[in-house]
Amino acid sequence: MIDVENGELDKPKQKKYTFAEVYVEWLDNYKNTVRESTWSKTVGFFDIHILPAFGRKYIDRITTRDVQRAVKQWAAETTQNYKRWFIFTKQLFEYGMQQGYCESNPAKLVTLPRHQDKAGTDKLKSWTPVQMRRFFDCIDQDADPETYAMFYTLAASGMRRGELLALTWSDVSFSDSSITVNKTLAAGVKGRLMLDAPKTRTSRRTIPMDTGAMQVLRRWHLIQAQWLLALGVRGDARKQLVFSNRKNGLHSLDTPHKRLRALCDANGLEYISVHGFRHSAISNMLAAGVDVATVQKRMGHASPEITLKVYAHVSKEQAKEGAEIGARYLGLS
Repeated sequence: MIDVENGELDKPKQKKYTFAEVYVEWLDNYKNTVRESTWSKTVGFFDIHILPAFGRKYIDRITTRDVQRAVKQWAAETTQNYKRWFIFTKQLFEYGMQQGYCESNPAKLVTLPRHQDKAGTDKLKSWTPVQMRRFFDCIDQDADPETYAMFYTLAASGMRRGELLALTWSDVSFSDSSITVNKTLAAGVKGRLMLDAPKTRTSRRTIPMDTGAMQVLRRWHLIQAQWLLALGVRGDARKQLVFSNRKNGLHSLDTPHKRLRALCDANGLEYISVHGFRHSAISNMLAAGVDVATVQKRMGHASPEITLKVYAHVSKEQAKEGAEIGARYLGLS
């Protein structure tokens, strides 16, 4: 009777939505705000990690305790990525609130776990010039000229993996000794390889290259042209990839990693990631005295602060030199 007087019975019941249903709606809008390679990665985050935790639950029934439990489990699985999964989870609840599917965002009260530094040596992030030379000594330039040219270009330019694999010969200027970065290889839906715009606006750049690097590329260009001729492909086409697979198509994004891992394992080298070649290029240039602004522009960073924050690792040689200078200043040597 009270319900009738209050008009409650006249109000239609609002449909309850599961977290997964809200995700599908949110994703449809999210796709219009980012490039395909970005939302494709996001779909992977949800499919593998986020939806298994919340997908079947009604979004308005999920509690802070539920989210805290999931984040704790994610943090036990990885040291960094769990933060990204949490951010997307939080965004989805915000969207649910905007649409009236839930009254609050339980993720707002979650305490994000922090990984404590462990005793011992961190994984190697870059190679010194000596380590880099030893690596190239392990590659037979005659037997595998492409791999040699691939990693030599990475080491000399500091390019990102995707930028390297997207290079065409029209991007390489032998007359100016430079390489222009204007695209990147990315993975789209279901892992489809695609050429995409560079990571950021500042990623579009022309990189001056040293004489040795250009000689390596020129040699590879001639060898590749002979190989393409045997396949019946013109090697002088402007859109010809600098590094291509056996069918003259795009290499997998994982190709450099597989080759690097095999070389390190076979020759007893301390492993660094493919991205470690970018770390190495920047660290060694800074250690050699190249100014930060020049390194920043070469790497395509938006600001010199990013260069310093992420990559300015002082080499052992530089640290030792600093100790000697300090000791002489204090009159200790």
